Amino acid sequence: MITIIDYGVGNINAFVNVYKRLGVPVQIAKTAADLEEAKKLILPGVGHFDYAMTKLNNSGMREKLDHLVIDKKIPVIGICVGMQMMANYSDEGEVEGLKWIDASVKKFDETKIHQVTRLPHMGWNDVKPVSKMPLFKGLENDAIFYFLHTYYFECNNPNDVMAVSDYGIEFASAAHHGNKYGIQFHPEKSHHYGEILLHNFAKL
Repeated sequence: MITIIDYGVGNINAFVNVYKRLGVPVQIAKTAADLEEAKKLILPGVGHFDYAMTKLNNSGMREKLDHLVIDKKIPVIGICVGMQMMANYSDEGEVEGLKWIDASVKKFDETKIHQVTRLPHMGWNDVKPVSKMPLFKGLENDAIFYFLHTYYFECNNPNDVMAVSDYGIEFASAAHHGNKYGIQFHPEKSHHYGEILLHNFAKL
C-alpha cells in the first residue's frame, strides 16, 4: 500500500491517478491514525520551504512519520520541496528540516546559469543516475523529467547522491540514504518516465 501524506501542500490527486493507472493500491493520510497501515510513504511538496515544514509540523503527523521512517525504516520518497524538507535546513527559510538525510538546501547561483530565464529552473532536464539503484530501473539512459525549483539539494555525504542534473552547476536531482529517497523533479508531471519511477518505488 502506497500512502501519500496530505498535509495541505502538493498535488495529491496527481499521484493517486498515476497509481490507479498502474493498478497499485494507494491511500491518503491526513492524520497520524491514517498512517498506521503504511508500508511506503510519499511526501510531496511545493512552494516555500518554511510554509511546507510548518504545515507538516502542525498536521499532527510529524511524530508518527519520524517513528515510521527512522525507527521502523519504512521506505519514503520526498518529491520536490518534499525532498528539500528531508534535509537539515534550507537557505530559503528558518524552520528546521526533517533531518532524514544529512544535507542542506541551497539557492542556485544565477551568475552560473546561461539561460535567458535563469530562475526558477523550470521545464525538462536530463537526470543521470550515478549508481545502480532500483528506483531508476529502466531509466538508466536518456530519461528526462520535469523540474520547477529555485533551490537545490546538497548532500553532505557524496555517497547519498543517487542521480545528478545540470543547471549552471551539477546538482543532486535525486538522493538516497537507507530507506529514504528524495527526488527534486516531478514524476507526476513527467509522463511515462515518471510512471516508471513511481512504479519502481512501489516495488521496492
